[in-house]
Amino acid sequence: MTAPLLDIAGASISYGKVQAVRGVSLTVACGEIVTVIGANGAGKSTLLNAAIGALAADGAIRFMGEDITRLDVEDRVARGLLLVPERRELFSTMTVEDNLVLGGFRVPRGIARDTIAEVYDRFPRLKERRDQLAGTMSGGERQMLAIGRALMSRPKLLMLDEPSLGLAPRIVADIFRIIADLRSTGVSILLVEQNARAALAAADRAHVMELGEVSVSGPAAELARDDRIIQSYLGFH
Repeated sequence: MTAPLLDIAGASISYGKVQAVRGVSLTVACGEIVTVIGANGAGKSTLLNAAIGALAADGAIRFMGEDITRLDVEDRVARGLLLVPERRELFSTMTVEDNLVLGGFRVPRGIARDTIAEVYDRFPRLKERRDQLAGTMSGGERQMLAIGRALMSRPKLLMLDEPSLGLAPRIVADIFRIIADLRSTGVSILLVEQNARAALAAADRAHVMELGEVSVSGPAAELARDDRIIQSYLGFH
């Protein structure tokens, strides 16, 4: 049996004396989209921050078969694990193209040049605005830029934290089409999202987090038909 690309086993994460995540386990296979849904404060973003190394976690985190639990953020990124955070964290006073170039600083120049062309093919709007300052872009354009910048480092697994946050419904649909299309490039995705309907439609498997724990797991299509999930998470999107 092939080992998962990402394997989080029994992760527990605390902020001081407050335990935000308790004993969470999940995997992401190569070529798979896995989503974690749940209400605000459920621990979803905390889990992603532990996976990228920004927060310490008890338990074990393995990536491509290697135990990365004690590695720092830079070492995890160098191995192909990337996080697009909820706040997007772009360089607002730099141009679109400069943001992309910085995203590819770890890869050889020739590969970075090819990758930026691929990003522009995937996001024509970014190419049109390549000389525009990132801070002057719309929310949807900034999300596209954040994803494009992450793709510049040729990730094996892309973790997305609330990519639809604050976006108009039409733009949300565009973002989720992009997420689904990324699978064809060989990028696996771990998606944290409050818009449960869109997330379940895009994902292969899903986990529901409540109060720091996984309460329900299964194929995304099955969870989308589950009465409890419909009542709790699908009524308002």
